[in-house]
Order: sequence, then C-alpha cells, then structure tokens
Amino acid sequence: MSRGEEPLWRLAGSLHPAYAAVDWAATGLGEPRDWSPALRSTLALALETRFAMALFWGPDQVLLYNEAFVGLIADKHPAALGRPTRDVFPEAWDQIGPMLHSVVEDATPTWVVDAEVPLRRSGFLEECYFTFSYSPVRGPDGAVEGAVDIVTETTRQVVARRRLQVLTRLDQGLARVSSTAGLVDLAVRVLGADPGDLSEVEAVPGAVADPVVLESVGAPGEGTVARIALPVPDPRAPQQHLRVRLSDRLALDEDYVDFLRSLAGALQQALELMAARDSDRRLSEALQRSLLTRPAHGPTLQVAVRYQPAAEKARVGGDWYDAYVLPDGALAVMVGDVAGHDQHAAAAMGQLRNLTRGVAYSARLALPARVLSDLDRAMAGLGVDEVATAVLAVVEDGGPDGQLLHWSNAGHPPPVVVEADGSVRLLEDVPDLLLGLDPETRRADHRLRLRPGDTLLLYTDGLVERRDAALADGLAWLVATLEGWGDRDPEDLCDHLLTAVGQHEDDLVLLALRART
Repeated sequence: MSRGEEPLWRLAGSLHPAYAAVDWAATGLGEPRDWSPALRSTLALALETRFAMALFWGPDQVLLYNEAFVGLIADKHPAALGRPTRDVFPEAWDQIGPMLHSVVEDATPTWVVDAEVPLRRSGFLEECYFTFSYSPVRGPDGAVEGAVDIVTETTRQVVARRRLQVLTRLDQGLARVSSTAGLVDLAVRVLGADPGDLSEVEAVPGAVADPVVLESVGAPGEGTVARIALPVPDPRAPQQHLRVRLSDRLALDEDYVDFLRSLAGALQQALELMAARDSDRRLSEALQRSLLTRPAHGPTLQVAVRYQPAAEKARVGGDWYDAYVLPDGALAVMVGDVAGHDQHAAAAMGQLRNLTRGVAYSARLALPARVLSDLDRAMAGLGVDEVATAVLAVVEDGGPDGQLLHWSNAGHPPPVVVEADGSVRLLEDVPDLLLGLDPETRRADHRLRLRPGDTLLLYTDGLVERRDAALADGLAWLVATLEGWGDRDPEDLCDHLLTAVGQHEDDLVLLALRART
C-alpha cells in the first residue's frame, strides 16, 4: 500500500494532503503500516475529534496533530507535522520539555491552566496562554509509547482579564483625583504598571487629533507607538498626551485597539466628572459661606472663624458657626453640625442656626442649657426632623479679671481652652444628648472664667476625627498642636490648625474667641 493510500489519512480531513506528503520512513516512526496499534488507535481518535489534540510519539517525540491543532500553531504547519517536538517548539522547549519527560519517563500525567507558553507561530515571539493536559499512552505490554496533548488556547481570555483589571484600577484611581495634574500622574503610574500591554508610558507635550493615534506601525513584534489623548478642562491650558509603546509580543488586533480606546474614554470621563465636581464644589461652598455670616466681636473679645470643606468632597454640609451680641450685651457663640452632607443638611443647618438665634435673642435669661432645651422643643413642635450636635456659649464681661463663660454641649466634641501661658485643656464634661432626639432631655450649664489672653476654641469633628484612629487620639493631637499658642491672635491660631490638619475627610469649622488683654 502506498503512502497516499493509508486509511488513517482519510480521517484527517483537510490535513489529508499534509499527512500524505510526509516521508514517514525518514522519521523516527517509520512507515505507517508498521506503526503500533497504540499509535494508530490514538491518532485515529485525535483525527476524529473536534478538540485540538496532538501526539508526541517515540524517542524523538515526533509530532502528529488534528485539524483543530493547526489553529494553535499557525505558520508552523505543515512543516511541523512528523518532526521532533523539540525542533518544532524550540522557544517553548524549556517549559514543555520537562513536562513531556515526566509523562513519558515516569508515566505521570500533568495539566496546567492558563499557562503562558511563548510561541513563534506568526513571524514573532508571541505571548500565548493555554490550558492543556499531557497524558501517557501505553502499548499492549504497558510500556509508555508516547503522550497525548488535549489543549485549548486561552490567550484572549487571559489578556482580556488583565486589561479589565488595568481599567478597573484606573477607574478606581480616577474617582479620587481632583486635578488635571493628578489625573496625568495617576494615568502614567497605573498604565506604566502594565508591562504586558504597555511597555513604556510617558506624558508628553502636545495635543493629538483623535482619542487614540497609532504610529510606527510595523510588522507584529516590531513595536508600535500609540498616543492617547489627555483631556484638559481649559482649551487654553497646555496640551498633553500619553505616549505608550505597545507590546512586541501581541498582535495589534481589534481587541488591542478597543483597549486603548477604553483607556482614552476613561480619562475623558474622569475629566468630565472632575469638572462637574469642581463646579458643584464651588457652588456648594458659595452656598455654605452665604449661610455663615461674619461673626460679631465684643468690646473685650476677639473672634476668628474658619469654614473649610473636605478635601475630596463637592457637597454642602451641615457644619456651621455663629457669633452675635445679645440684648444685654453678652456675646453668644455657637458651633454645630447637622448629620449629613448634602443640600438637605445645609438647609437644616440654616434652619437650626436661625432658630437658635431667635430663641437665644428672645430669652429673658440666655443660659446656654435653657436655650438648647428651648431649641429642642422648637424643633419638635415645628417638625424640624433633624439630628445635630452643637456647643453654645455665652460670654459676659467680667471686668479686669476676664470674661465669664457659660456653655452647654449637645453631643459635640469638647471645647478647648488655650490659656495665656500656653497650657491647653479640654473642657471634658460629659456632653448631653444630641439635639433632635428627645425634647424633654435635661441639659447642663457649665461655667468658667476666661482670663485676659485666654482663648476658647470651638470646632466640628472634621478637625479631630479620622477613619483609622480613635477620637481620643484626635483630641490628644489637638491638645499637642495647640500647646504654646497662648495669648496669640485667634486668626493666627486658626491658620495654624488648618495647616497642621492638612487634608481632612470631613468639612470643618473653627471658632476661636480670645479675651483681650
């Protein structure tokens, strides 16, 4: 029987001519009519299945395979058929050779999932991933004659998963940036950490005409440069773009280009979101500040106030301060915080601030505890369904010995006194219940004397609360930060605190009141 008449070849489908063209007598397998039953039956099984299968047979591990396997080795076919496996896959032999050895020599099957196996199958060394199993094939006497490989390529899935992870990290980071410079730095850092797809990433001057521009496109594996647009909020600002070098080990297919377009789209959306946040932030802050008027000063008192929104928020909130002169000449000062960070909280803050003014100004005797109790009842009666913390203090002129301070605390962080000699103490009486919970709760008044040069500090929790630290740690930090700042101008003291706290997670309000010397 001639080679062209071999019955096995009729099972090979489109590979029939390739099998018939091989000089099998010149291989380590010899003429097909002399092949062992194990080889013939295993090859027949492989040729008749739609799954990609290959055989590595005999001492030289001669390669035989079916139609489905051709798609995995591309340009290596048809020259690979009938050749020793080591000669067909020299670029991957250090990886697959030991695995085949263990199968043939030790009769031990092996399998891997999503293993990277580099292949030179399309003119360049390509990044490829496969899930495959090597199994021994035994003859009638039980001896291992060869190995069978059942394989599926997973390159597309592995690379797509990697690209999705890059896009996810980029989106997560972009959600936190607040400036164009921060956006550029983040893009370079995140994309530069993905050498699988982008081997070089740098921000360079100049605009690009489209979101993604490809240049220096050579044959696969020769390297391609892509330029990705970096949007800027102001067209008059200096233009930049990302210059990235694409992988030498991946074909520049539609999936690759779509990935680059997704990166450009994420950057554009981040800029639009950042611009919207910035606009909302400016509007919100303007609204907030419009509700917080300049404080009154007493003839023997100096008052400084600060309102600063959170570093990463573009929302109005419920923090407020107030300072106004009562009919009897005493000065009322207050700092409070309505629960929430939105327009609703800001509106509620405006209600409570004005309601407190009305209650305190009309009271015959403006004792802080009585004012807060009346405020609680007014909130319940008027349907102000909010919860808030606050410290209200009334300061009366005490003559040359300083000022008399009456204060009451409704669930708020404790006031701080910085004495003229620089010592600091927290007014740590246990605070009463928050406003808005129980209009019948009993509230306590506290008293102390502010001597000339002493400073009272009221503040909201944005100054001392941190997600990763206890409130006690924040209060200890505040005391340490204020030590030595006695008899100092309240404006300087407020600036000192804002510099010391740096970026903060919540809005904060400061009110510093100093008894003049």
